[in-house]
Amino acid sequence: MKAIDYRIERVADIAGAIEALQAEAFAKPIAGGQSLGAMLNLRLAQPECVVDIARVEALKGIRREDQTMVIGALVTHTALEDGRYDDATTGMLAHVAAGIAYRAVRNSGTIGGSLCHADPAADWIAATAALGATFEVQGAQGPRRVAARDFMTSAFETVLAEDEVLIAIHIPALGDRARWSYRKFCRKTGEFALAIVSGVADPATGVERLVFSALDGAPVVVERAGLFDELAASAARAALLDDETLALVGHRRALHAGLLADVLADMRGVA
Repeated sequence: MKAIDYRIERVADIAGAIEALQAEAFAKPIAGGQSLGAMLNLRLAQPECVVDIARVEALKGIRREDQTMVIGALVTHTALEDGRYDDATTGMLAHVAAGIAYRAVRNSGTIGGSLCHADPAADWIAATAALGATFEVQGAQGPRRVAARDFMTSAFETVLAEDEVLIAIHIPALGDRARWSYRKFCRKTGEFALAIVSGVADPATGVERLVFSALDGAPVVVERAGLFDELAASAARAALLDDETLALVGHRRALHAGLLADVLADMRGVA
């Protein structure tokens, strides 16, 4: 199948992207094209205009700002995988990126494109929520910040307005004693996960956070003090997996239960 006819609008800056998105009733931004490209060819997306933001330099690059890591929306999975940056996550970003699809996909696909596509089984939706990231968004009404855990509203839906662009991902630095775990189950290498569980614990900030993803919609974030000590008890793990907010049934529950056990094993020793 081939995409419907559409017009391509190439822009050079964020203002141009916002203006182009405002000008068209049915417009979609595109960068690496690894998500939207397939949707176009399958006619699951039928925009009248595709706004090419790949040349917007302001959306590129990785930098540190005090205790925060700032990742431009156009940074590729490969750039994160290769780790040539001041990593505030002690290796979690590189680990997650290396498990996304195949190297050819990672060379073109961007972290921002993956987040905005909002596939429930995508890696960055889960990982950024686990890391407590916030997203910098800009539209005609100006800039705003959105917590990663609140960005995705349902499958393939986000809080972005039609004229808004994801600018950057802000990730708080993990402390020296922080621990993290990211586990997923795929039937074969390179495909989307059937289950994802991720955990982050940072004694410096008191954060203990667990994220379940690859659900029917947005990831479920569980965060409270003493969480990982609490889940050392099998009864507590069973109660968590039975919580109605997770809506885990059948084989999916079994997959998440296995991954949860692995994550808890990874998190042992957290103060």
